[in-house]
Amino acid sequence: MIFNYLPEIGGGPRLHMHPYCEIFIIRTGTGLFTVGDRQIEASAGQILIVPPNTPHKFINLGPGPLETIDIHENGSFVTEWLE
Repeated sequence: MIFNYLPEIGGGPRLHMHPYCEIFIIRTGTGLFTVGDRQIEASAGQILIVPPNTPHKFINLGPGPLETIDIHENGSFVTEWLE
């Protein structure tokens, strides 16, 4: 599990994927999530599920910080960076 706190607008991880499912719980703020070929705007209280081997990234849309809890369904953290 990862706790993300992204205070800067536009901040977030580059495009990547995992060989397992990743679940995002949006705690505060609003983010733009790229999941495969979809763009999803998600705000506090929403949950996104990214299937295994699906390219994804997200950025903080502002105006305040974006906080997420990211749950990795695996015993160890495995990431393939695509950007």
